[in-house]
Amino acid sequence: MKKNGSVLLILTGGTISMGENSASKSLCPLDCESVLASIPELENLDVEISSIAFNPLIDSSDFQPDNWVEICNIIEKHYERYDGFVVLHGTDTMSYSASAVSFMLENLSKPIIFTGSQLPVGIHRSDAKENLITSIEIAAAKNDRGESIIQEVCLYFEDMLMRGNRTTKRNAEEFDAFASFNCHELAKSGVHIKYYPEYCIINRKKTPLIVHKKIDNNIAILKLFPGINEKTVRSILEIEGLKSVVIESYGTGNAPSCDWLYTLLNNANKKGIILLNITQCRAGSVEMGRYQTSVNLQKAGVISGYDLTTEAAVTKLMFLLGEYYDVKKIKKELSISIRGEMNK
Repeated sequence: MKKNGSVLLILTGGTISMGENSASKSLCPLDCESVLASIPELENLDVEISSIAFNPLIDSSDFQPDNWVEICNIIEKHYERYDGFVVLHGTDTMSYSASAVSFMLENLSKPIIFTGSQLPVGIHRSDAKENLITSIEIAAAKNDRGESIIQEVCLYFEDMLMRGNRTTKRNAEEFDAFASFNCHELAKSGVHIKYYPEYCIINRKKTPLIVHKKIDNNIAILKLFPGINEKTVRSILEIEGLKSVVIESYGTGNAPSCDWLYTLLNNANKKGIILLNITQCRAGSVEMGRYQTSVNLQKAGVISGYDLTTEAAVTKLMFLLGEYYDVKKIKKELSISIRGEMNK
């Protein structure tokens, strides 16, 4: 009997794809068939499920930009065939991957759902079953007009569907491992799945999918802390080939007001290095100029990242540096939300 939806699982690796070796009792990677066999309830879904696996599977700590490109290539190749896509991914860098893929896929009209688990799929009390089943249901869900309810890159964990580029891993042990501090959830799973369409991105113009595959990782993160010294900052800003720096500042975008910091940042800006200011706080936004301690940053050419997460700031810069050579163009794109990644 033909089913009412179709979803492609993209298995990249991570805890969700691990199982216990019967002889050694140690955890080892499973193939797609074994993962699916561990969740027999999938057979009861009114969804045709197919799968593709990375070979070899990758621990998310080893994920690189080439792996983001591989995910996008798979989606591009099968985009017309399936109603939605579920990416099984390790939790450690899932927010980075979800953010990157959101920038690389333009004009989505179908859902791309990243999910994983804190416990392997075959372990008692594992959260893998609920995360995967609900992700598949959301990926196949359509409205009364036959359109996908979700049309963007998301991350589903525990009982929350969140915009992928607004998420951060908040806890290494609890099942609700991810949070979206500055953006409302897109759906919540309970007895029923409740969607919040007012917060969702919809491709109303029906424009075709564009896949961007150029990524430039010549960036660095400068995390400010009390006592940070000139030698440390200089060593980062003078990295050979450096094109951009994400500055994790205090509060609403503040930094020490010492002269040497201003001089180093100003010199870097004059050399064409893009300096993007985001807050170390998990919630809230950069408001440069609100306090005197952020005025020097403005004078040095540092631009505001508003409420970007670190994951979104890093991957948006990699994406923009791969797309454009003009620093002014990149700065303009950083100042606007292109995939719902910030409130501006």
